Amino acid sequence: MCRNYLVPCIVLLLVSCSSDLDRLNALSDELEPTLATVVAGREVVLDNVIACAASNEDPSVVSVFLYPREGATDIGFYQADAAADKNDFTNYTQGNAELVDVFNGFLLKYEISPEQEQWVIVSFEEEGQLHLSNPIRLKQLTKPTEYLNENVDVDANSIMPTFRWEDGTFDDSIIYFHVVSDTADNLFSGTYTFERRFQYYNLDNVVLNITEVVPPPALQDNTEYNFTLLAVSEDNWVNLLAERPFTIEVR
Repeated sequence: MCRNYLVPCIVLLLVSCSSDLDRLNALSDELEPTLATVVAGREVVLDNVIACAASNEDPSVVSVFLYPREGATDIGFYQADAAADKNDFTNYTQGNAELVDVFNGFLLKYEISPEQEQWVIVSFEEEGQLHLSNPIRLKQLTKPTEYLNENVDVDANSIMPTFRWEDGTFDDSIIYFHVVSDTADNLFSGTYTFERRFQYYNLDNVVLNITEVVPPPALQDNTEYNFTLLAVSEDNWVNLLAERPFTIEVR
């Protein structure tokens, strides 16, 4: 007799537990959605957000930089373990950090403090589509970004100064991003080259130009400016970051 009552109770208990587990799993997905959940049923544009990452001079802090094209909204980022498959979106969960202006908002960055190395993908909405960056491999433990201002040489004897530079310890950089700005941090030009050389504003060896005002402002004699360089590896990690102030001195 007891046994007859016990069986339905166990069944009801199991059903109840299963329902609770389903609700918990659904709640977990809502609180920490994977990138796979976010892209499901969406029109997604891959490899279409310009982004990279560098460890700060305090290597426990990592800056994830991005270029927010005009009209970009709902900017976010997703993180996955370094050992995970970088192309499997189920491995990525949403990160949480405040956006910080760089060059007065021309670029943006997240500052995060991951305990381990990981993969990061940056996303934003644009014209009804979800755009994703290439996976960025954070290497703050094994290859912390070097800050070597002395590796940049500036020839400022012209209103079109020439910049040359050398790599640091790590020689696997494949592209170089450089910015010319004024002392108020207003970006004049933002360009990429494969070569370790750039002349303002000569585009002969420029492979990507994100300068919004074309042509950019002319540099003035006896005026101070700043040159910023990021040497970036194939997996979008900044090996070297340098900043060099310079003053135009036309002779």
